[in-house]
Amino acid sequence: MTTESKIAAVNKGPTVSFVVDAPGDAVDLLAERAGLPKARIKDAMNKGAVWLRKAGRKNELRLRRARTGLQAGDHIALYHDAALLALPPAAAVCVYTRREYSVWDKPAGVLAQGTRFGDHRALTRQVEQAHGGAFPVHRLDREARGLMLVAHTPKAAALLSERFQSNRVDKRYRVEVLGVPAEPAADIDAPLDDKAAHSRYRLVERTERGAILSVEITTGRLHQIRRHLAGIGHPVLGDPRYGQDNSDPRGLQLVAEYLAFDCPWQKRRVEFRVTADTV
Repeated sequence: MTTESKIAAVNKGPTVSFVVDAPGDAVDLLAERAGLPKARIKDAMNKGAVWLRKAGRKNELRLRRARTGLQAGDHIALYHDAALLALPPAAAVCVYTRREYSVWDKPAGVLAQGTRFGDHRALTRQVEQAHGGAFPVHRLDREARGLMLVAHTPKAAALLSERFQSNRVDKRYRVEVLGVPAEPAADIDAPLDDKAAHSRYRLVERTERGAILSVEITTGRLHQIRRHLAGIGHPVLGDPRYGQDNSDPRGLQLVAEYLAFDCPWQKRRVEFRVTADTV
């Protein structure tokens, strides 16, 4: 379990959560209710740990402006975890950018999106600060490193998401596993969570503890590669959840190294690669 996971696991609920009964500035009301200095409240707000639902509305959004005026009936919640908020952000590397989207090399250990307790360590926050908007269109496990495509507008997100949902995006992963599969290349068709799931691997090279595989998937089930490989007896090295005797001090040895799709704006195929130097 990562440091971030251990900290977040300590407190699952909000520090304070209440309906405003009289108008006032957010920072003042939260400081009074939480019994925390205003400087800490402002830091938590800046890092995405405060949530606001305006009176009469259903949607809830992160509140970052300390002097936002609140009205009676507004609902506000603070998810304050000092240890989590103190963790420094891990910067992702922008591989490519244009007005509608950007492609990033996400470091291992970085969340794609934030949690109730903040988003200052999330990829989407870094993209939002650079481009004004961040809408992830696919997933990559926190423990994994590699390429992530992030849209900058809802319209761009819809167009790019459709390509993922219709299997018109090529994704390839470089994975180091425990042991060497009997077949140098094979398909894995094992349902996950009662849904069809298909993965295909190819042996790239043998290692001291097993092998490096090139893996492609045509479905996007939760932890699909990790579960499929563990299911055939060759778990990913460093996987903290699936497999036995596969711990590794380097962490999860899974890198999303290749991404390709037809760009709706350039009207051509675009390809992105990252050097998988962690495996």
